[in-house]
Amino acid sequence: MLILNEKDIMSFYNMSQCMEDIRSMLQHKARGDIISPHRTVIESKETNGSALYMPNLDTYEKIMSMKAVTIFPDNPSVGKSTTQGVLLLSDAEDGSHLAMLNASYLTRLRTGTISALATDHLARKDAGTLLVIGTGGMAFEQVLGVLEVRAISRIMLFNPTVEKAYGFMQKLRDFSINPEIEVEVHTDVDEAVPQADIICCSTRSRLPVFRGEDIRPGTHVNGVGSYLPDMREVDFDFIQRTDKIVVDDFDGATHEAGELIHANDQDGWSYSDLHGELMDIVNSDIKGRQSDTEITFFKSVGAAYFDSAAAIGVYKEAKKGNKGTSVEI
Repeated sequence: MLILNEKDIMSFYNMSQCMEDIRSMLQHKARGDIISPHRTVIESKETNGSALYMPNLDTYEKIMSMKAVTIFPDNPSVGKSTTQGVLLLSDAEDGSHLAMLNASYLTRLRTGTISALATDHLARKDAGTLLVIGTGGMAFEQVLGVLEVRAISRIMLFNPTVEKAYGFMQKLRDFSINPEIEVEVHTDVDEAVPQADIICCSTRSRLPVFRGEDIRPGTHVNGVGSYLPDMREVDFDFIQRTDKIVVDDFDGATHEAGELIHANDQDGWSYSDLHGELMDIVNSDIKGRQSDTEITFFKSVGAAYFDSAAAIGVYKEAKKGNKGTSVEI
């Protein structure tokens, strides 16, 4: 079995590669090549944590995967990562186990990648100002994803703990993003929202993190933080104002996207109002943005087939480049 740690993966696999692998997988999914049972979520309320178990079978690649990821938001206070995960790849023809990958970076990368794909189809082509709400573990790859598809000139950061926002700003600079991009920390989200062309929300909030009434026409929003029915990053007013809502996975959105579950329970919106899935828009089965005034929303809760696509891409690259460590189990 091949073992690949996070440092290994980060050394040779990046967002542009992941975008190509996920695009390809979504073509296969549209043809019925993907079998992905609903994931199991276990909440540990005493420790404010949760564990997600996500199986998948890619019949085109003939590879099975199982990801186990834990999310413990209080971990940074004791020097540990919020998100930790492992992913097992197995041969779908003989059952042999091929690789075990650290899945923390993969989870962040594939989430940033699918936001990038959605942003490419739904954000205005001239979008230049990005607002990041929540600067925790998932936010960094969200920024990198947007930078992959749009010429951003200004990044606004908002986090309830302002020191974390400044730390995030330094992390962007250390990563050597374009030095001409203006990066600034905001302490008033209501003041920042109307200035944004693109907003990325990556929080575990139980309450909406901005007022829908403050969104200006032409704005695109990515919501990736809330993944449980009682979490809501956007309010019902925003849902009602959107012209197009695209989800990463319809089944996941109906079971886990708290803001959509809440909206579906109100008068004036239902799941039948969804524009479609990411697969549909990437494969050009539905239209993306059609005017500069549309308000668009991409809601992501995660699905095993995205992780599988990234992991298979990593495994192939590792085999080509003789990366990782081979062990007997």
